[in-house]
Amino acid sequence: MTIAQESPVVTPLSALLREGSTAEHRDAEGSSFMTELLAGRVSGEGYAVYLSCLRRVYAALEGAAASLGTDPIASAVIDPRLDRLAAIDADLEFWGGPVAHVSPATDAYVSRIQRAAAWGGTFVAHHYTRYLGDLSGGQAIGRLLAREFDLDGAGVAFYAFPEIPKPKPYKDAYRGRLDALPLDASEQQRVLAEVKGVFGLNGALFSELSAQLPAWRRGDLT
Repeated sequence: MTIAQESPVVTPLSALLREGSTAEHRDAEGSSFMTELLAGRVSGEGYAVYLSCLRRVYAALEGAAASLGTDPIASAVIDPRLDRLAAIDADLEFWGGPVAHVSPATDAYVSRIQRAAAWGGTFVAHHYTRYLGDLSGGQAIGRLLAREFDLDGAGVAFYAFPEIPKPKPYKDAYRGRLDALPLDASEQQRVLAEVKGVFGLNGALFSELSAQLPAWRRGDLT
């Protein structure tokens, strides 16, 4: 008599990514730069530098998405409604325009995105980490900035998704598409490793910005 072996329990990819990157996520969120920004103690110039760095990141990400529109893995999450470049450009105009800023951390981040585009799974790691974060904590960040800088809608377009009026159902559907991706266990681990790497890249950018905080102590908003 043979004893039937139970099939191993497979963790849904969305849960694997969320649970497997908790420490990295927490570390990236606890930066001095973000703490000071949300407390209203970073000048408009400092925020414009941050946006200028982000613009390069999103240009790389959305450029990669344009080339992966028919990829069997990446195409499951690519959605033009998530694109942030136009919103960042609008915000930069409000804050005084793009800043020419030397940022080795941004260089490394952009290079990593470009390499990640070689396989749909690693691209998904970057897409998931940025856009689901934008739809989650990013909404609260936008409200805090609007309050601290006494903004009336302008200057925080980056955090607004007018084509996605209900973020929660969208995020639930996004996670469902992640869970349906045709990835085996080893490929899922590759995606998780890349997600952890993305949080590390974010952390490096925040560390770089935090080191320059003394130059960006907020005076008046101009």
